[in-house]
Amino acid sequence: MKGNYRVKEPIIEPNPPVCLCKRAKGTPGKLDGDLNKPFWQQTEWMQDFHDIEGDSKPLPRKKTMVKVLWNQEALYVGAYLQDDTIWATVTQRDDIIYVDNDFEVFLAPNDSTHQYYELEMNAMNTVWDLMMDKPQRDCVRRIISWDIKGLETAVKIDGKLNDPSADNKGWSLEIKIPWFSLRECGQDECMPSHIVPDLGEIWRMDFSRVEWEVQVQNNQYVKITDPQTNQPLPENNWLWAPTGVIDAHMPERWGYLVFTENGEEYPLPAEDQAKLLLRKLYYRQHAYCCKEGRFTEDIHLLLGEQADRYHLRAFVTPSMFEAIADFDGKEYHIRQDGYVWCGDEY
Repeated sequence: MKGNYRVKEPIIEPNPPVCLCKRAKGTPGKLDGDLNKPFWQQTEWMQDFHDIEGDSKPLPRKKTMVKVLWNQEALYVGAYLQDDTIWATVTQRDDIIYVDNDFEVFLAPNDSTHQYYELEMNAMNTVWDLMMDKPQRDCVRRIISWDIKGLETAVKIDGKLNDPSADNKGWSLEIKIPWFSLRECGQDECMPSHIVPDLGEIWRMDFSRVEWEVQVQNNQYVKITDPQTNQPLPENNWLWAPTGVIDAHMPERWGYLVFTENGEEYPLPAEDQAKLLLRKLYYRQHAYCCKEGRFTEDIHLLLGEQADRYHLRAFVTPSMFEAIADFDGKEYHIRQDGYVWCGDEY
């Protein structure tokens, strides 16, 4: 088991952004990628994107702006990606999109870190939608055959696609995600009929933008390669809610999506402080296991004085662990694959 785990602890402390998502009046009609229509004027642009590792890295050199609205039918996402190199190559749905420049949506109806959705699309309006059983770090099982029933997407190019000679400014997109397809990972597993969010309901959400370094050769965009490896230079990853490490699949680091009527504030889950400590223990258990070949019950060794908060305790076997924290009369658990849940009242 030694060396099997590569779970990275974020460098920065979480301070996730919050989207107070307004209920839309009316619909956008047929999607065409145009964000100037009256539908999108009902809400404001969200916070700027950051480098995936946080503000210790330079701010993105190209602006990305996002709006989100909802109604009884669907969640709507609109985005504008400033870009003077507008290109795409992937044409087949459910092929790997991030080999191109792309825009990505992550949605987690529950806060277990497991069972969430990912949607990627490029400037050609090619889509990859999938359901994630768990994050990549935890031996993921991607359900690529899953599709968002009733998904609608559209792209509008401000310039010309795959034409370096054009006056390229950027591209905008619209996404409509009906609620029906999101019930598999819903808040209440015992109530599959609970599809449309309630006012004040809170999900986790993030947006990512992949941007490759390219140059023009023979009037085509070509990825710049490292002369030593002959491989493309690493892509830029710009996120609305930076995760702190080069891994967007960290639902516990995503921002909050709060469903409101008209942007009213709701209290964020107070128990998230206890969950944060459990996740910190999870990161460090895996770091310890990677070095020693086993987990440890000595949580003071991993957390110091923080181990005394929330009556934190851990139980281990050679290949598994479970930790428990008490908060507000309830027990919150985490296990070795990162899954978090609330147990019975203690």
